[in-house]
Order: sequence, then C-alpha cells, then structure tokens
Amino acid sequence: MYSYSDFDEAFVRSRVAQFTNQVDRRLDGSLTEDEFRPLRLMNGLYLQLHAYMLRVAIPYGSLNPGQMRQLARIADTWDKGYGHFTTRQNIQFNWPKLPDVPAILAALADVEMHAIQTSGNTVRNVTADHFAGAAADEIADPRPYAELLRQWSMDHPEFQFLPRKFKIAITGAPNDRAVTRAHDIGLRMVRNAADEPGFEVIVGGGLGRTPMVGMTVRDFLPEADLLPYVEAVLSVYNTLGRRDNKFKARIKITLHETGKDEITRLIEAEFARLRPLFGGNDQKLLADIRAAFAPPAFRDAPVDAYDAFLKADPVFRAWADTNLARHRNDQYAIVTVSLKAHGLTPGDATSGQMRVLADLAERYGHSDLRISHEQNVILPHVHKSDLPALHAVLVQAGLGTANVGLLSDIIACPGMDYCALATARSIPVAQELAMHFEALKLEHEIGPLKIKISGCINACGHHHVGHIGILGLDRAGVENYQITLGGDGTEDAVIGEKTGPGFAYDEIVPAIERILRAYLSLRLEPSETFLHAFKRVGMEPFKTALYNTEGAQDAA
Repeated sequence: MYSYSDFDEAFVRSRVAQFTNQVDRRLDGSLTEDEFRPLRLMNGLYLQLHAYMLRVAIPYGSLNPGQMRQLARIADTWDKGYGHFTTRQNIQFNWPKLPDVPAILAALADVEMHAIQTSGNTVRNVTADHFAGAAADEIADPRPYAELLRQWSMDHPEFQFLPRKFKIAITGAPNDRAVTRAHDIGLRMVRNAADEPGFEVIVGGGLGRTPMVGMTVRDFLPEADLLPYVEAVLSVYNTLGRRDNKFKARIKITLHETGKDEITRLIEAEFARLRPLFGGNDQKLLADIRAAFAPPAFRDAPVDAYDAFLKADPVFRAWADTNLARHRNDQYAIVTVSLKAHGLTPGDATSGQMRVLADLAERYGHSDLRISHEQNVILPHVHKSDLPALHAVLVQAGLGTANVGLLSDIIACPGMDYCALATARSIPVAQELAMHFEALKLEHEIGPLKIKISGCINACGHHHVGHIGILGLDRAGVENYQITLGGDGTEDAVIGEKTGPGFAYDEIVPAIERILRAYLSLRLEPSETFLHAFKRVGMEPFKTALYNTEGAQDAA
C-alpha cells in the first residue's frame, strides 16, 4: 500500500499542530462554538447527541496491521474500547473528549492516518472496491487511481468550499462492489474495442432526500485523462452548484436542473481547457503510486487440508460458503470477516477484535486489511491452507459469524442512539431483525438479501439501494419506519420503491417477516433470490402481504 512521502508527513503534522491551537482557543473561550464549528468539521470532528464524534479516513478502505492496532489503542485510550466502521470506509470514534482530540490526531499521524476532509463541503474520502487487487473479475487494481485522486483532492485550493460535500467511488471490476452509481462521481473501469483499459464516468448519483442513480457522461475515458476529467467535473459543479439551498446543492440536482446534455458539454469544454495544463506530471505520479501497490509474494502450497476441512467440518463449510470469495489466484481466497454477529451493532469492532484482525492479517494475509462499504473487514489474500486456522481464531474472537450477504448482514447507520440528525433508531431495528430471523432459522432458506437501514432522510444507511430498505422518520414525535423494496447498489443500480404507509417501531420486524414469507411462497425455486423474485412479480404481492395481514396469514 501507499506510504507517506516527506510532504505527506509534513502536511498532516502541520494540520495536527494547527488544530491543536484551535482546540486550545476553543477551550479557553477565545473561539465561540459557532467560530469553532467549521474548523472542527474540516478535521472530521462532529458534535453528536451525547458527545463529540471523530471520523477518521481510511483511504479506499485500505489498512495495514500497524494502523489497525493504532485504532485499537485509540479506542482504549481515548474512547470506550470500540470503533464503528462506516459505509464510507471510515472509522468513527463516538466518545472522544475535546481536550483529547489533538492527541488522537497525533497518534493517527504516527501511523500515516488522519481525519482531514471527512466532513465539510469538500471532496470526501475516496472509496473503492474492497476486493481491489484480489478479485478474480478485476480489470485492474483501482487503488492506485484512488490514491492519485486522494492526493489531488487533499487541500485542493479550488475545492475546499464546494456547494456541498462531494463523494467519489471507483471500481476496477465489471461487478460493481463500490456502489459507484450512488456517488457524485462514480468511476467503473472498462475496456474499449482495442482492449485498452479506461473508465466509464458516472455523474450525479446520490441518496438522501432526493435519491438518484448517476448518469454516464463518458462511456470510455482513457486512464491517462482521469485526473483532468475529474477536475473538469468538479470545476463545472463548483461554478453551477447552488449555494442558496443546501437541500438542492448536490451535483445530482445541478445535473437535473441543467440537463445531462448541457452538463456533459460544459464538462467536455472544461476538460479540453484543462487537459494541456497537466503536462504528464499526473502520469509520472501515478507510475510511482502504482509501484506501491505491487501484488504480494503469493505462496505456492498444497490446498488439500482446506478441501478436507470443507468435507469434515460443517461449521467451517457454512462459513466458507458465505464469507469467502474467489481470488485471482486459485490457491487463495478473499475472506470477509463479518462485523454483524446476531444481536450486536452492525459495523462495531472492539479494540480486542481489531488487534485479532491485525494479527491475522500479519500472520496469514500478507499484512493487508480492507474495510467494506458494507461495514465488514476484508482479508483479501489468504492462502486456502491457512483458512481453517484463521477461522478458528475468528470464532474464538466472536468474528466467525457465517452470514455475509444474508439477512443479518445488515447495513445500519448509528441512528438516534448517537446522531444529532437522526429522527429514529437504526441499531435496535437491525439487532432485532437479526435475532428474530436467527430464532426462526430462516436466514439461510431466504438466501442472498441486503437489508439497509437509515435513521433519517440523509440515508447514511443506503436504504434506497437495499433489496429491503428501511427509513426511520419522526411522525408527531413517534418513530415511523417506511419500507422500500427492489433497490440495488450494483452495476444495475436502482432506487427501491416505497411500499406504502410506514410502521411503528414495534411493527417493523413483523412487517419484514410478512414480506419475506411472501417471497418464500412466491419464488419459483430456491435459487431465485428475493431481488429476482421482486423484479419478476413486482410490488403488488408484497403490498398485499404487508397491509392485508389477514390475507397474508391465510396465504402462509
């Protein structure tokens, strides 16, 4: 992975010193909270319901063991012994005290990490496919391009005060594991007729109160043109984006109001102006960056023990069936470690679990860790012969849950338990759903399913692109949960359809059960997933199951 240059080191240290001074001034009263707010947000520090929250960037989701151990130390020293991994491949500490934040930032800098631009109207953490550099379907590793974008966007003088926050996602594979179509800019690596690699450029995606799937403004962009083209998109948005209404300030609204054809014309014109100014320096930098992402030295060894374990141990086999993905090297596997143990908070990891993951990555995983947008941890390079031993350690640490891609692998935002913007709880709903269907022993029968829960209209839980999406709202002081069906965050992205009136807190779990029992009765065969069945039959049978409860019980 990329290591800091002398410039990177000096830059991050100077920001720590600068923010330390600002915190001191806030504590002695020299700065009011109104004056301090934009300064702390530039450094990833939020004021939540009960305490400050520090959001730390994990660029394109990549960590090494030393960084993971430092996150564990921060959790123990200055927080409550855990961290929360988010859908933006960040980690959040929910309980830091303001006087301690400079020490936390200094500790992050010690391991080449920071919290810069994890908030504010600027380019946020660039996210990427969590299987990058390992996936069998990959055209090219997207991380060097993500790192190029990170360096370019960090403290970019033109883009520190955009109309609104700006999010970029990139994938190097045709199977989109980075939700690129729900980002301000989505980049999907493709090949042209001459078999040259480049990017499909998608603009104007986003969720929140006005969910939209992004539109393609370039079918094929040569990889050498990536940086000037992205800069052209941002320049056009910075000029046209609305600043009179924050609810209409995202680029998706700019695109909708201006029109795709006109936005594309403006982007292409700005790109033509900018392209000659780059002079190849970006490509020299990219070449240096790419060298840092050379594949690990893969081990050549028999996999007989792995094959034997699959046959002999049903617990290991169940975990392998759900939590392993195909690696580009047939002797290896990609391991997804679930942070969704039934009944626990999705995305939370204790400091002890972080240390276990760091140790496992060091021992078995070529010292490589990833955080997924689905709030799990990935060990992208594990030799199959090491999988039984790795699995045994995961089970002992409470990390061996075999549920990746199943019902209980729920995405959930912090909701009203933490967030000052939330209008309803998310975490308890996720916990109760997982426990309810575990008790019914229906999870494996239901099969692949993505449930995503947001505690407010800002959609941090990505509910719009869940196969089943749940949105918690406040209705006259009472929590009310809307359900959407048929959403999809892959290369075939679509926004889910609302089922109808919402449900009270104590009604939402039974409502989801009615939907899923209807699915089990409707599917043509066990291999037909919920999403495929929904696309085939449409909304009406599920609405009947939801709202005509007597008829639904008769059908069951």
